[in-house]
Amino acid sequence: MAEEVFQNETIKEILSHYRKIWALGHAQSVLGWDMEVNMPKEGIMERSVAQGELSVLSQSFMLEPRFVELIERAGGEELNEYESGVVRVLNRSLKIARAFPPEFVREMSEVSSRATAAWTEAKAKNDYSLFEPWLDKNIELARKAADYLGYEEYPYDALLDLFEEGLTTRDVDKIFEKLEKELKPLLDKILNEGKVPKEHPLEKEKYDQKVMEKVNLEILKLFGYPLGQRARLDVSAHPFTTEFGIRDVRITTRYEGFDFRRSILSTVHEFGHALYELQQDERFMFSPIAGGVSLGIHESQSRFWENIIGRSMEFAELIYPILKENLPFIREYTPEDIYWYFNLVRPDFIRTEADVVTYNLHILLRYKLERMMINEGVGAKDLPEFWNDEMENLLGIRPKTYQEGILQDIHWSHGTIGYFPTYTIGTLLSTQIASYMEKEINIGEKVRNGEFDEIKAWLKEKVHKYGSIYPPKELLKRSFGEGINPDYFIRWVKDRYL
Repeated sequence: MAEEVFQNETIKEILSHYRKIWALGHAQSVLGWDMEVNMPKEGIMERSVAQGELSVLSQSFMLEPRFVELIERAGGEELNEYESGVVRVLNRSLKIARAFPPEFVREMSEVSSRATAAWTEAKAKNDYSLFEPWLDKNIELARKAADYLGYEEYPYDALLDLFEEGLTTRDVDKIFEKLEKELKPLLDKILNEGKVPKEHPLEKEKYDQKVMEKVNLEILKLFGYPLGQRARLDVSAHPFTTEFGIRDVRITTRYEGFDFRRSILSTVHEFGHALYELQQDERFMFSPIAGGVSLGIHESQSRFWENIIGRSMEFAELIYPILKENLPFIREYTPEDIYWYFNLVRPDFIRTEADVVTYNLHILLRYKLERMMINEGVGAKDLPEFWNDEMENLLGIRPKTYQEGILQDIHWSHGTIGYFPTYTIGTLLSTQIASYMEKEINIGEKVRNGEFDEIKAWLKEKVHKYGSIYPPKELLKRSFGEGINPDYFIRWVKDRYL
């Protein structure tokens, strides 16, 4: 039997109380997943109120005097690393809970639920006016949240820290200055040399959704995704992963009826998120240190599977028989065709379909707009034009519709302003992690043979097993000896495409 990680009596009492908070979070996750996957359109009014009330109730449990007293007491006691992690995470949660008045928590939850429904309709109808007032509400709430939380330099810093502990505007500026300087000329060189295709006939090949579902399920089976036991695959407008616990993790994908790589790569991407949760130490169950430590570290896992695994030649060779069996048009193509189809490079409008060279420029666009919203007072009315101008500046293309532009992402409807930079952090870290792993494991050989256990075990040992014990910057130092370094990503792009 595994050794008990929580031995301190004060910590045990803390965790007994925390189960109520965990249970509310579990219920809210189910409601959120259902809202995206199953809920009828008109259910949004009642669902938003329910989510708001649960958020306030969770905050009240967090701020119960006895619970706060226990956390403060534990901070002065001798604790092991797991127990110290519990106190660290709860102190961070307490800071946030104390900062926000209950009526503000309720309003944020209700507005985000209704804004999400408005975004869904606005995107479907290509009508920004349906979403604009809700985006203004979310921007206003984000500014208030920054003021409540406090910050040393920029209001936006407070929001960045919510999603990536310890991250600041200066950190992100430093990363993007390097990327913008390196990526724009690299992109021009790749496009001009003509070695990498800009388009592929497979983009126009149509498929039946049920057939594509079968393909995705076969790929997940190769990965060892525990469907029906601890995991599910469903459909949503915007693919996502929800962890209800270590033994219940669910992913979604989407089916558009053409360009099948979108569905496959979305599925592979979400599998990476799911694996992080599924490989948590089960001794952490029901505790604050269960679950991924940050969105940036989480994204490093999904982008590792999407880009390092899913866009490799070996993966194209591995899944070729599955594709050939289920998609008749594949017989006209080779595994090498599949590889280049997955690795096209061209400026495109949609972030989620962006190639690995242009992807971070999409994130840079959103980062610039978020700073304008929070630090400079720019409102929703002016954002579409700023969006289009910045896309033309970074990628040389200009959206013709709102769907191609500002309505393509769901995040701002959720109120998650400050979230987007974690995508670039994850993308950069995925190539760092691959570089570290290659010193011990031949990734290509393992993928070619469909042998993923050793890769998964390595990721568990270096990242997953720690849950949220350590803050992200400390986790990187402990496991890899360095923080985020864009040079790995730049080198990876050059090696692959030049």
